[in-house]
Amino acid sequence: TRQINKAIAPKDSTTVFDNKSSDDSIKLINETLKSFKANNIDFKTFNAKIKIDYESAENSENYTGYLSIIKDSLIFIRIRGSFLGISAEGLQVKISKDSVVLVKKVGDKYVQFRTIDYLKEATQIPFDFYTLQDLLIGNPVFMTNNIMSYRDGPQSLSVLMVGDIFKHLISLSTDNFRVMHSKLDDVDIQRNRTCAISFSNYQPMGTYQFATQRKIVVAEKSKLDINLDFKEFSLNEPLKYAFEVPKNYKRK
Repeated sequence: TRQINKAIAPKDSTTVFDNKSSDDSIKLINETLKSFKANNIDFKTFNAKIKIDYESAENSENYTGYLSIIKDSLIFIRIRGSFLGISAEGLQVKISKDSVVLVKKVGDKYVQFRTIDYLKEATQIPFDFYTLQDLLIGNPVFMTNNIMSYRDGPQSLSVLMVGDIFKHLISLSTDNFRVMHSKLDDVDIQRNRTCAISFSNYQPMGTYQFATQRKIVVAEKSKLDINLDFKEFSLNEPLKYAFEVPKNYKRK
């Protein structure tokens, strides 16, 4: 039997887990994952207004973001402050499955066209369109069926899974299988990259429960803290924040 302390980095706090392989354990994990996946939010369109607190080693900012998503197609973001390292007033972003378009509509007006790889370059996390979409809607990211262990507690069930890029420790509430915490660590021991996401203050959104407050902490060479507080949110309504790229803006 593979020992759990060999499957995860020493810095992780999951060495207390037992690596169970009985039929009852497998049945519990399968039933848990089935109930958990049923909570994943499915939608056609999504709109939100978000209060964002952003803090890095260099600066800290507070601003408001306006978000619209067409599932599996387009993500529109309007924001004041900075986004992906670009400081600007009146910044708008359009993200598709293969491209990122940034438009600054205040001051030095311009438009930038980037490939979707820009998300990876700017965040140092292997984001693609679908991962970012799940992160924004509140579904857990970097999930895999390669379950290494679990711990069944009185209030939470923790599952450790290992993918090609990350080891993912996810904690679910035992009463309704909502995500409470998600912790990602690099499989590559040469890197010291960690991303921790906390979900709280769930509120009804259609037939789903939506985490209106999230804290994201990313650390490698430096630390980045992002707090998201969703003030408004709705599913399957007309888009509120879509935009077209102005033709007369200069390109950068």
